[in-house]
Amino acid sequence: MRGFATAATIGLLGALLAAPAAAQYGNPAGMTPGAPQEKPGVPAPDHPNATARLFARLAVAGGLAEVELGELATRQGGGEAVQGFAQRMVEEHSKANERLVGVAGEAGIPLPDAPDAEHQAQRDRLEPLSGRDFDLAYMSGQVRDHIRTAQLLAWEIGSGQDADMQRFAADTLPAVLDHLRQAQELLVRLRTEAGS
Repeated sequence: MRGFATAATIGLLGALLAAPAAAQYGNPAGMTPGAPQEKPGVPAPDHPNATARLFARLAVAGGLAEVELGELATRQGGGEAVQGFAQRMVEEHSKANERLVGVAGEAGIPLPDAPDAEHQAQRDRLEPLSGRDFDLAYMSGQVRDHIRTAQLLAWEIGSGQDADMQRFAADTLPAVLDHLRQAQELLVRLRTEAGS
């Protein structure tokens, strides 16, 4: 049953990939109070709304956590497959973070410079672990985090106002879905090997 729910989630998120091609970027709804306006009631072009600002903060905090946890996993992971996955997360999320920081900077959105409290707690739970215990806990977290990240990206694609931010989300979603698929497969393999 768990595999079916996961496959359904991936299918739903995959269907969202077709939407950006037909979507019009920019969303005048949800203007932030005091936002610049072209004329009364019409927001200035490319001014990020509250959802885009929230998206940027959440995405950067999550991306920073992916890099930090990936670095931890390359040191403490028990298997080559987990360490290889972790190295991929470090490389690809570092690039995505760099791009998002640039997009958010152009939009004037202040960003965190460290993972949020939830991800710090996740790191604290992982630090004392090693080997198979670490691998199982890390990969379980990766599945959960990539589902949430895919949902966050889809939310920005549909609700954001800043066209560059929406393009970032649309460009990033396929890679996140691929990370999710790989994390799920690796977690199933680890659980099977552990006899869980």
